[in-house]
Amino acid sequence: MREFALEAFFSRQQGDVRHQMTASESETTPLADLLRMADEFDLRRWEALKFGYTDPHGALWLRDAIAAHYRRIDAQQVLCFTGAQEAIFAAMQSLLEAGDHAVVVTPGYQSAETVPLSRCAVSGIALDPEQGWGLDIDQLAAAIQPNTKLVSINFPNNPTGKILERDRFDALVALCRRHGLWLFSDEVYRLIERDPAKRLPAVADVYERGISLGGLSKSFGLPGLRLGWLISRDADCMKALRRAKAYLSICNAAPCEVLASVALKASDVILSRNRRIAEQNLAHLGQFFDEHADLFEWRPPDGAVVAFPRYLGADGVDAFCDRLITHHGVLLMPARIFHSELTAVPAEHFRIGFGRRDFVPGLAALAAALRTTEPSFRMGQRGLGR
Repeated sequence: MREFALEAFFSRQQGDVRHQMTASESETTPLADLLRMADEFDLRRWEALKFGYTDPHGALWLRDAIAAHYRRIDAQQVLCFTGAQEAIFAAMQSLLEAGDHAVVVTPGYQSAETVPLSRCAVSGIALDPEQGWGLDIDQLAAAIQPNTKLVSINFPNNPTGKILERDRFDALVALCRRHGLWLFSDEVYRLIERDPAKRLPAVADVYERGISLGGLSKSFGLPGLRLGWLISRDADCMKALRRAKAYLSICNAAPCEVLASVALKASDVILSRNRRIAEQNLAHLGQFFDEHADLFEWRPPDGAVVAFPRYLGADGVDAFCDRLITHHGVLLMPARIFHSELTAVPAEHFRIGFGRRDFVPGLAALAAALRTTEPSFRMGQRGLGR
């Protein structure tokens, strides 16, 4: 498998910046604050904590807490992993083999493409920026082959923040059902939607061959807990996933399981706070882009805490982002990091994250950089590079 571009980018750049403006997660919660949200059962678990091996499936009480966030799921249909990354790897390794074919929606998180490509033939279907990052269901249907086994989607999408329209979502589920395909749905940004009316149902709730990926890193803002999960109502699928996990992390860390249970039970408090922070930051971001309409095009995202604006400057987005890092300590992620081997990714875009409380100072630093006398930050040309 090729180098994981996003992780390599962060490892090279993150230590050199003062303003991390491309973070993909929501505001986090300090340990002391999280423990104050714990009920009596989780407090007892925390105080009696031992550091032995845990249940390879995830503690039953943790899986019960996860299942409570779905409509048709029980604890036996939940399998916990050490983060969503491990869950993606396990699913693609378990479900795909040589001779199969998969369809992956782009742009997206690299492992959703790279891991399937290490297993079988893969076709990509690109979201269309000219249609508000829309997904063409007819185009996806045309990509299905006799040996197609799995379709992989991510909504709310990283990096665009797009939420698939409900009629297109229903059409996609119907298409997969008609062909008997697995529908793997990365839902790590679910529950943070600013408009609840746009929230899609979990795929595992509405489709018997649907697999829902969830976790605490993005909407909950708790990536340090390294707690993700896969949900499927198919018993054979769950058996295969358990077999794969035995070769990976084996089990989750005991402290992380207790803290994850606390967070899941306190989801109303945590998610409403994170939604409020995102809404406030998004208002500032909209004002910023209005003031710099000569340099940027953007579409306010439907969900998630990331957006994928387009840079219009004549110097190009790579030079723009490199100069921000080198001279201003501001980190944005250029579109090249979301390079796909399957489809073209619009080259002049960049990811900006607005989920954290430190966003406004970072935005002020970005605005200050644009006020410098560097020629590269002066008037761009709208539409350049179309």
